[in-house]
Amino acid sequence: MRECFLKHGLAAAADRRRLTCEQLTGFSMARSFIYGPENGGDKPMLITVSWLFIVLGLLTALAILVAVIRNPQPMTIMNVTWPVSGLYLPVVGWWIYRRLGHVAHHGQAHDHHHGHQHGDGHGHGHNHGDKPFWQGVFVSTSHCGGGCVLGDAIAAPLMSLFGVVVFGSALLGHFVGEFIAAYAFGILFQFLPIMAMGNDAWPTALKNAIKADTLSLVAFEIGMFGWMTLAAFLWLGLEPDVATPQFWFMMQIAMVLGFATAYPANWWLVRRGIKHAM
Repeated sequence: MRECFLKHGLAAAADRRRLTCEQLTGFSMARSFIYGPENGGDKPMLITVSWLFIVLGLLTALAILVAVIRNPQPMTIMNVTWPVSGLYLPVVGWWIYRRLGHVAHHGQAHDHHHGHQHGDGHGHGHNHGDKPFWQGVFVSTSHCGGGCVLGDAIAAPLMSLFGVVVFGSALLGHFVGEFIAAYAFGILFQFLPIMAMGNDAWPTALKNAIKADTLSLVAFEIGMFGWMTLAAFLWLGLEPDVATPQFWFMMQIAMVLGFATAYPANWWLVRRGIKHAM
């Protein structure tokens, strides 16, 4: 009997003699189905769940994309931000868009556009008149997250393709490449609306964009990389495999946590008048 316990890696339970060998065999099979064989094989249940959330994310993004094409956002960059949000917020992203971002018709969009109260004249310190403060910060965080998500999603395959390694670590190589891309896209997402206002020359607009979004972007990536580090040790391995659905499912979760860590940063930035609530 003890040999059976030891075979299934449950020596502590062997001393208690509470389970039969047949029960342990069933437990071991269930564990292998969820987590995969101990030799590092596939993880059927995790793969299934991963595909489910990936497909739901793609469908959510597509639904939002169709909606913003029919009813464009008053701020052009949000026509990109809202569908991107759907990628990492399957199903619930649609509800959030309908609640916070949906524009019923062009007349409302016009009113929405002129409903901002300007702060320093450089696209900062705005407060949206028809939204509670927390909702304005939420949309502002989504705007920041849109750039981060695009940067991360583009950089991850490139890091794997070129085999980027930092200090001997492929995982760290991913983090460095993804941070650079996420920061670049995040600043671009802030820079373009400032330029569209036509109040600043591009050097000033770039400076204001960096000032407005750097803290938010760093906060987003901290939350994201924290989860991906944990996922690497528990499920994915230390060499990210972007060809697996598990990787992208973990990225979805990481982006949600990135949003959670970026929200307080955006709250503080808006309160200080450094950036605007949308």
